Amino acid sequence: MALVSAKEMLEKARDGKYAVGQFNINNLEWTKSILQTAEELRSPVILGVSEGAGKYMTGFKTVAAMVKAMIECLNITVPVALHLDHGTYDGCYKCIDAGFSSIMFDGSHFPIDENVAKTKELVSVCNHLGLSLEAEVGAIGGEEDGVIGKGECADPEECKKIADLGVTMLAAGIGNIHGKYPADWPGLSFETLAAVKEKVGNMPLVLHGGTGIPTDMIKKAISLGVAKINVNTECQLAFQAATRKYVEEGKDLVGKGFDPRKLLAPGAQAIKDCVKEKMEIFGSIGKA
Repeated sequence: MALVSAKEMLEKARDGKYAVGQFNINNLEWTKSILQTAEELRSPVILGVSEGAGKYMTGFKTVAAMVKAMIECLNITVPVALHLDHGTYDGCYKCIDAGFSSIMFDGSHFPIDENVAKTKELVSVCNHLGLSLEAEVGAIGGEEDGVIGKGECADPEECKKIADLGVTMLAAGIGNIHGKYPADWPGLSFETLAAVKEKVGNMPLVLHGGTGIPTDMIKKAISLGVAKINVNTECQLAFQAATRKYVEEGKDLVGKGFDPRKLLAPGAQAIKDCVKEKMEIFGSIGKA
């Protein structure tokens, strides 16, 4: 199955009151584990690629070629979108050129008028090419690729300005954070989420920073219009813990335990387990 836009899968999720997971990929093991789990569970899935991860994997063209070949060779039949995460203006065009099926333009750090102008231009380009487009209003807390946000809540009026441009989905800051959540985190602002929902209507909403948000908060966010939830750190932590355990138990010293295929296998399985757990919480299993 070829890559698809995220538009249809998110509209189905919105109407069905579940969410599609965006799981960020960092290498071959990440991509393979996520795709296999999605296929096994019959869940639609979005593969997220930050600009930093794209650079690490030698470029967006390499990433797109790997994902497309893997979908074919693994006989993946569920809907898969390849999505740029927190893209710059230039990064968006690089991903469009590379063959991504979905992009995110993060103009949240620009004045709202500039965010609107650049987003409007990208809406036109994406509509012409049949790609889905995510926009952002209000900063997501924590750090991603050197961009630091404090977790500011979005202005619902600004959200309406962006939504009215015809974007596919909207990421609105509601107190969510990239990475690990601190012990004194006050939680998601459902008041802000409800106010945004009132302004943007049926627009599928996106929840960034899905790692560490309690299940009850996730389910409430989905009930208020969130149709896409991003997960990255949780898979990284699971991979790290499983790999550390393998090495600390000395398994890399037995036989050919040092072979990368054996060394990385526990981490790859940990990613699968993490993705399965999230898909269960999000409600996307069996929705492909």
